[in-house]
Amino acid sequence: MAHSHDHAKHDGHAHGPGHSHAPADFGRAFLIGTTLNIGFVIVEAGFGFATNSMALLADAGHNLSDVLGLLVAWAAATLAKKSPSERYTYGWRRSSILAALFNALFLLVAIGAIAFEAVRRFSHPQPVEGGTVMLVAGIGVVINTVTALLFASGRKGDINIRGAYLHMAADAAVSAGVVVAGLVILQTGWSWIDPVTSLAIAVVILIGTWGLLKESVALSMDRVPSGIDPEAVTTSLEGLTGVARVHDLHIWPMSTTEIALTCHLVMPGGRPKDDFLRGAATMLRERYGIEHTTIQIETDLDEDCEQAPQGTL
Repeated sequence: MAHSHDHAKHDGHAHGPGHSHAPADFGRAFLIGTTLNIGFVIVEAGFGFATNSMALLADAGHNLSDVLGLLVAWAAATLAKKSPSERYTYGWRRSSILAALFNALFLLVAIGAIAFEAVRRFSHPQPVEGGTVMLVAGIGVVINTVTALLFASGRKGDINIRGAYLHMAADAAVSAGVVVAGLVILQTGWSWIDPVTSLAIAVVILIGTWGLLKESVALSMDRVPSGIDPEAVTTSLEGLTGVARVHDLHIWPMSTTEIALTCHLVMPGGRPKDDFLRGAATMLRERYGIEHTTIQIETDLDEDCEQAPQGTL
């Protein structure tokens, strides 16, 4: 049985419900953020060794893990711009999803390290030189807050950028906790404040990381992106003139900011003109933020859907 294949592809950057796009280039933010944080890790670790402060050394280790996370996110953002090739027909867009997943895992490792150190300190209290610790950690709050703000505008539209943002926001929270703990210990001498504060910070970071982990895993499994209702998309396609039925509908993330769709439209009245395909693609882009659309037209209501060959862009 013959099948006709029609493809409509649009690469504009429209905004669909629940799917907004981050600015195209965060290269400068990654450069500034990475440079600031590498410098701070060196300074903080140096003061940690000089003052025998486990609080500063632990915070420096956490900052180092986040520098690695920033580098992974930066590499992915760069790779996502690579042009498609014969083997990588969609380019390297999916690397941004993998980077978001790795960033979530990095954060979980950091949480584990913070929690472990906090529990250890309950049984082995460490003296803290409050003044120095507060000063160095205070600098960390400023640096990490500034870095987080560099990524703030993209945190809702791109989970890779959100991962970088959460890393820096988590660092700022950890450093703030160290400042508070240092102040309280300086005033009261209560060494147990330090591990309690660390555990509280770990819980806060875990809550923020869990959503990133869930979404990055889901996107890596080609789940329909959040904010898009497949039933609503089907209804919209069935509402197009001449369409009797929709089947083999697939919607998946090509990257952390781009969505693709393939489907079969059964049109008993015959093959439509190209204007129909362009109109369908425009509707999907403007209404749902779906930018890469492949549509196959079928004219026989009784065709075996399972045997229909799949067209790709």
